[in-house]
Amino acid sequence: RGQATRIFTGAPLPQGTDHVLIQENVQEKHGKITLVDGPNDAAHLRPAGSDFAKGFQLNAPRRLTAQDIALLAAMNVPRPNVTRRPKVALIATGDELVQPGDAPRDDQIIASNSYALKAMAESVGATARLLPIARDTEGDLRMVFDLAAGADLIVTIGGASVGDHDLVAKVAGDLGLERAFNKIAMRPGKPLIFGHLGATPLLGLPGNPVSTVVCAVVFLRPMLEAMMGLPSGPVALSDAILGEDLPQNDKRQDYLRSTLHVTDTGATIATPFPRQDSSMMSRLAAAQALIVRPPFDPARKAGESVRILSLQGGFLSI
Repeated sequence: RGQATRIFTGAPLPQGTDHVLIQENVQEKHGKITLVDGPNDAAHLRPAGSDFAKGFQLNAPRRLTAQDIALLAAMNVPRPNVTRRPKVALIATGDELVQPGDAPRDDQIIASNSYALKAMAESVGATARLLPIARDTEGDLRMVFDLAAGADLIVTIGGASVGDHDLVAKVAGDLGLERAFNKIAMRPGKPLIFGHLGATPLLGLPGNPVSTVVCAVVFLRPMLEAMMGLPSGPVALSDAILGEDLPQNDKRQDYLRSTLHVTDTGATIATPFPRQDSSMMSRLAAAQALIVRPPFDPARKAGESVRILSLQGGFLSI
């Protein structure tokens, strides 16, 4: 009683003590201490187990954050059980494609889709390889397919429609593709293929830039999440108020690029762009949401409720 000893932050309490005075509130002189800031009644203690107790678990499935990794280290778990990042091989197809930085001729365009998909796959947690552009010959496409060996998922871009140069289905079929389906009733994105080359799933995306990205949001991202053992399923939709009239929809599910506006009352207004051409990436870059209209949806008036797929922060963050 009546004695004190100096310890440092985080140290165990010396035997027989039950109180810590912080140094800032104490003056020490000639072996004696004096309180300088009130009674200092706070114990300044952290009981053992107050952060996590024996048997505490970090529940799976989950995507590990920096905070999770810090907690695992603090729990002395040096080798947690995790799922390996899936390896995705990206194959862009088409004689008309050139790489960013090249000088395209009048009949060529920049290969932008593969870079968007690589960014998306890596934002989810996968690793992605950009393979050489496959030109519109069976031999060249077959050669690039060979380069995809070892991938957990093959994604082709373009060449999945019905033109003379759309060779993905033909070449993949010759290589043993077991096709699950070909074409889907959505806009943008009708020409879409899914199947397996041996044990490797193959997703064939359309070549129009907006179609590629929208199909990747709807199909590729949930696939990658499922491959990593994360909860997966259809992308989440929310409600909004339509900002302008829309005509009756046809037999395909529509994904309309739209802007969002939040009113003073907190209501979210979704207004589609007047042009929805699937080649217009500038509209997608400016869009904050996709209005999702089911097949045969009747004509809608401004002010009605619609379902939206939010793109706030960009499609990578959906």
